[in-house]
Amino acid sequence: MLKFIKKAKLVLLITALSIFSVSVALYMKDGIAGPENPYEDLKRFSEVMTLIQKNYVEPVDTKTLLYGAIKGMLESLDPHSTFLTPEMFKEMQTETKGSFEGIGIEITIKDGILTVVAPIEDTPAFKAGIRSGDQIVRIGEEHTKNMSLHDAVKRLRGSKGTEVRVWIMRKGWSEPREFIIVRDVIKTKSIKWKIIEPGYGYIRITQFQERTDEDLKNALIQLNKKSPLKGLIIDIRNNPGGLLDQAVKVADVFLEDGLIVSIRGRNSDQKKDFYAKKDGMEPHYPIVVLVNNGSASASEILAGALQDHHRALILGLETFGKGSVQTLIPLEDGSGVKLTTAIYYTPSGKSIQAKGIIPDIKVPEEGISVHPPKKQRPIREENLERHLKPDSEEKPGEEGRQAMEEAEKPDIQLERAVEILKSWEVFKKLAM
Repeated sequence: MLKFIKKAKLVLLITALSIFSVSVALYMKDGIAGPENPYEDLKRFSEVMTLIQKNYVEPVDTKTLLYGAIKGMLESLDPHSTFLTPEMFKEMQTETKGSFEGIGIEITIKDGILTVVAPIEDTPAFKAGIRSGDQIVRIGEEHTKNMSLHDAVKRLRGSKGTEVRVWIMRKGWSEPREFIIVRDVIKTKSIKWKIIEPGYGYIRITQFQERTDEDLKNALIQLNKKSPLKGLIIDIRNNPGGLLDQAVKVADVFLEDGLIVSIRGRNSDQKKDFYAKKDGMEPHYPIVVLVNNGSASASEILAGALQDHHRALILGLETFGKGSVQTLIPLEDGSGVKLTTAIYYTPSGKSIQAKGIIPDIKVPEEGISVHPPKKQRPIREENLERHLKPDSEEKPGEEGRQAMEEAEKPDIQLERAVEILKSWEVFKKLAM
C-alpha cells in the first residue's frame, strides 16, 4: 500500500556525514559516548567508508557507497522498505499512473528468492503463464539468490520489444523451467467489466491507480444502463494493491457511512481514520467479492471494509496478508525511500498483517486446495523474511467497453459467486 509525500524534510546522508564529526565531538565532550550512543555507530560507518576509499582495489565513488549503505539499511527493516535510485523512484511514480515498460509482475522476496506476488492481468508475464507464488530463480545469466528487489526490477524492466529470459520454479516441478518474455508497455487498466446475465454484473479491479474510483463509477453506470443491477461480483483476485486513497474511495462507493480503514504509525500524522461519505452510495444490492492468495494490500482494505460492514460476502481463498502502509519519500537528488510507516486496521479494529482476510466462504481455485499441505501453500506475507509480526491488539478504529475474455478453464469461484447471487434473490422473494 503506497502513499505519496510531496514535500519531505529529509536531508541526504551525505549531509549528515558532513556534520558527523562535530556531533560526535559534542557527545564525547558531554560524556554521552557509549554503547547506547548512535553516533558511535555512525563513527564506525565513517571509518569503514574511509577504509574502502583508501584501500579498496579500485576507486569507488562516494555516492555509490552511500547509496549502497542506505539500501542495505532499509532492506534490513522489512520486505517492503527499500531505497530507490532517481531512475527507480521516477518509475515507481509512473507505475501508479498506469503505464511503464516491462513484463508486468509484482514481486517480493522470500528466503532470498524472488517470488511473484501476482502477475498483472493482460501483461506479457500474465500471458506467458506466470503465476502467484512462482519463484524466479534466474534472470538472464544472473541467479537471484540474495538479489535485491531493486536489482531484480532493473533486470526485468526494459524497452518494449526486447526479450528477457527468466527461470521459474513452481510447486510440483522437479526443476526450474525457462520462460522467454517479450517486454511491452504495461498500460494496466484498473477496471474491466461485463454483464454475466441481465441484472448481474461483474467488475474486475486489477490494481488501485489514480483514477480507479472514477473508472469504477463509469463501469457501474454502463452496467446499470444495460440492466438495473440485482447483484454484483467484484473480482480482486491477484490484485497486488496500489494507492491507499483509491482503496478508500472504492469502498466508499458501496458504503453509506462508517469507518473504512484506520492506519496507525509512530507519529501523529501517521495515525488516521478514513470514513465513508453518505453522498453517491450505490443501491444496496448483494455483492460477492472474489479474493485469493494474490489479493494484497489495497485489495485487502476493500475486502475488509465490505466484510466488516456486512456489505459483501467474501469468497475464495485467504488473502496475502500485507497490512502495512508504505510511504514514498523523495530525496533531494531525485532518489527516494519507500518506507513502511504504518499498519492498517479494518473497521472492526483488526490488523491483517501476516494474517490476511479470511473469506466468508472458502472456495478453491482450479488446481488449488482450500487447505493445501503446508509445503505447498502459496506465498503470503507471513512467509517473507523480516515481515512485521501480526498485532494482536485491536485498535479503533458502451459497446466500446473493455470486454473481458472468456477463460479457457472453468472459473469455479466465479461460478459459485453467480450461484450465490441468484440464490440471494430467491431467498429474498421467499422471505416476503
